[in-house]
Amino acid sequence: MNQKIVIAGTGFAGVWAALAARRAITLAGKADEIDVLVVSPAPCLVIRPRLYEAALENMDPDVGTLLAAVGAEHLAGWIETIDWAARSLTVSLPGSGTQNIVYDRFVLATGSQLYRPDIPGIDLVHDTDQFDTAIRLDRHIAALKDQPASPARDTIVVAGGGLTGFEAATEMPIRLRAAWGEDAAFRVILVDTADKPGASMGDEAQPYLAEALQFGGIETRTGVRVTSIDQDGVTLSSGERIETHTVVWTAGMRANPLGAQLPGEHDPLGRIVGDPHLRAPQAPGVFVTGDAVRAATDDIGNVAAMSCQHALSLGRVAGHNAAADLLGQELHPYSQPKYVTCIDLGKWGALYTEGWDRQVRLTRDEAKAVKQEINRIWIYPPAADRDAVFAVANPDYVIVP
Repeated sequence: MNQKIVIAGTGFAGVWAALAARRAITLAGKADEIDVLVVSPAPCLVIRPRLYEAALENMDPDVGTLLAAVGAEHLAGWIETIDWAARSLTVSLPGSGTQNIVYDRFVLATGSQLYRPDIPGIDLVHDTDQFDTAIRLDRHIAALKDQPASPARDTIVVAGGGLTGFEAATEMPIRLRAAWGEDAAFRVILVDTADKPGASMGDEAQPYLAEALQFGGIETRTGVRVTSIDQDGVTLSSGERIETHTVVWTAGMRANPLGAQLPGEHDPLGRIVGDPHLRAPQAPGVFVTGDAVRAATDDIGNVAAMSCQHALSLGRVAGHNAAADLLGQELHPYSQPKYVTCIDLGKWGALYTEGWDRQVRLTRDEAKAVKQEINRIWIYPPAADRDAVFAVANPDYVIVP
């Protein structure tokens, strides 16, 4: 009976883990002896970093053909339980029924999900976290046009001033004009707990972020949080009430809760603290990757962010190591010292920085060109050409500008 590597998830980390595992297995001449099975609800890679955009076409490309081209199999389903001691998984299948799968190595690549705090009315918010919720927001914005004009209809509140919040807020005028017409009247308000929106981008970025907000006509409420939401508005911790029918929630991420079933240390975001080879230290045979792992990117204290930039490399390393572990080969340590940030800022352009201290390198149109290349080319899955895939599926391969 063949040995089996099971990978949970077809996000950036999961797809590249599968490609890297099959590469290592094939190069070792064991393609017919070790199977790679990928489990997710559908064989699609949602291009999550683009879900803030006005146009949502081709945001969930099919990867079934790609996986098949390298010899990996996809199973439609959801992993419900991990019995790491017995090395088995319980998978819920579409419709009804379950399937038990025994593995030799397991790669957890189930990603992250939007954090929704326990505040009144949180179930009323919209988000761009998943493909279906982005579609729902898009339909909601289009439907607002048919409502009578009012302060609540014409006001969009974006809660959260991190990178996702900035991109959602600065893209919102584009989305509203596309749905309502170029002469549409509206307000977009960005609410952030920090004293300055986008504080995580550092001081050097602040003038550019402020300029982009002003250019887009985005209002801000800083040093406050949303404390309650209802059908007609939000209340802030300052006591201010804003009339709105649309709250877009972008305030933080948490690792998929499936990881909580694995023993060992977890960080405040729910990520498993992995070892240098992305193993779950207290669950033999389990590797953790993407947004599911807290992994050091270098030896000076930096840690991988919940981003596709890190997930692409984390996936390659975890998949390669899962295969190498079975093959008796030396494992590859994860390292990704170069860090860049490219944030889309709507019609103003974009902002490109390098380093964890966010040194500004490009702005406006120059940065926008880089952002569009990242969004439309670099992060998409490759063509289903096995040899071409294997050429870029090695654990040292890193995509950065």
